Amino acid sequence: MSKKEAAFYKKLEITLNETLVFPADYMFKFIIPNQLEQKQQIETIFDFVGAVIKSNPSKAGNYLSITVIIKAKSAIQIIEKYKEVAKVKGVISL
Repeated sequence: MSKKEAAFYKKLEITLNETLVFPADYMFKFIIPNQLEQKQQIETIFDFVGAVIKSNPSKAGNYLSITVIIKAKSAIQIIEKYKEVAKVKGVISL
């Protein structure tokens, strides 16, 4: 991980700890190419955490918006999920 990424995640951890009381509901939003493989990868990442996952295709159908809501136990858990999802080809985290 680069220094820039490490600094980003450290700042995110501080912000999450200052603004949320854990456990807390947390919403992730992603945009991916509208391909089944990427969608399944994201669903697998959020298996076993009681996630509610919703998806909507773009108007042209080229992209898929994915919203994931989990009951997060800590800021570290949220950051770890972002890091896992970042490995999915073509994903944009919002």
